[in-house]
Amino acid sequence: MLRLVSLKLGRLYRYVKLAVLGSLAAALVLNTHSLLASLQRNELSERRFLQLNKCPACWGTSWCRKFLNGQLRLESWGRLRLFDFFNVKNVYFARYGEPREGSRRVVLKRLGSTQELADIDTKICRRATGRGRCDLLQALHATEFASLNGDVRLLTPDAVEGWSDLVHCPSQRLLDRLVRRYAETKDSGSFLLRNLKDSERMQLLITLAFNPEPLVLQSFPSDEGWPFAKYLGACGRMVAVNYVGEELWSYFNAPWEKRVDLAWQLMEIAEQLTNNDFEFALYLLDVSFDNFAVGPRDGKVIIVDAENVLVADKRLIRQNKPENWDVWYESKFDDCDKEACLSFSKEILCARVTVDHNYYAICQNLLSRHATWRGTSGGLLHDPPAEIAKDGRLEALLDECANPKKRYGRFQAAKELREYLAQLSNNVR
Repeated sequence: MLRLVSLKLGRLYRYVKLAVLGSLAAALVLNTHSLLASLQRNELSERRFLQLNKCPACWGTSWCRKFLNGQLRLESWGRLRLFDFFNVKNVYFARYGEPREGSRRVVLKRLGSTQELADIDTKICRRATGRGRCDLLQALHATEFASLNGDVRLLTPDAVEGWSDLVHCPSQRLLDRLVRRYAETKDSGSFLLRNLKDSERMQLLITLAFNPEPLVLQSFPSDEGWPFAKYLGACGRMVAVNYVGEELWSYFNAPWEKRVDLAWQLMEIAEQLTNNDFEFALYLLDVSFDNFAVGPRDGKVIIVDAENVLVADKRLIRQNKPENWDVWYESKFDDCDKEACLSFSKEILCARVTVDHNYYAICQNLLSRHATWRGTSGGLLHDPPAEIAKDGRLEALLDECANPKKRYGRFQAAKELREYLAQLSNNVR
């Protein structure tokens, strides 16, 4: 009986697959003329495609000259709008050309699905008029994004309360950093909000409220050693970042030596974001295999999705001394049936100096046997060599890091795991 059901489901899957392929083929035939036109024209030089008409309710304009001059072109199938149905996240790959530098690959992001971007317009309209539809540009001037105008000297914590994960617990020091490093202005370097043009100020605030990823990349740049993709610029509702390489997922079945090195780098990233000389703790609230990529030449692991990053100012926590501020915080293991589950309290992350969240997120969702992704399990360090499996130390450290049995066990396990992975990595080099 079970075999019969399995055969029927197999046939049904094949029929559905053939139907989808047939529909795509028919669409290609029926739209041959428009498809050829799409391949010939450069949509990245079109204001409508870039949604420049939404500005200043957009991500910026610093790269508009490059876009409009045709220096960026979508790669291959990215030029065909027919395939936008499958591109839910609105992420595109393109070639960027400079006369002296030649051509290089970049990643373009709208920073949201089509529906999420439409929701931004709706939220702005509701804030201004109470209705879901309106003249967007006119409505902007009736929102808090416009009330923080040229008369306002500083962007303060009260003004951004509840906006996004990045400023869930903002300090003045963090907000000054965001304004000073804002890359969508020609006069960056000042923390004074009033030094920005009206349009630049609204772009900054809207980005901070709806998708702060560009601000994370600008404020904690790769040029200074932070493990994020390099921010290049924006035009309308399209931002450009440096192409890093293949997603971490593609290394799931790489040789053991390679996976050990990648695991060590991931634990080093967790340590750097948690403890650094700037006394900003950057907590990753969304950790999965597609949020990291690996450089093809240097093999370096980089975070390529930084939308859900909470920044806590440890200096401010020490100064204000909230309740239990100096008590070590242990994240609770989340044994759920879904992919990339994490259990955390934003309020506690904002109020403790010593937190193990990043170690927990990397161990549970990427490295240990608890990690599941796209139907696989076992984590990045699955199937170790026989001598390492027999020794048992690696499995024990991974288990304690993901789901500690001792009090403060994850802190110690993360430290020892970093050292052990470094030792294994050196041994295989």
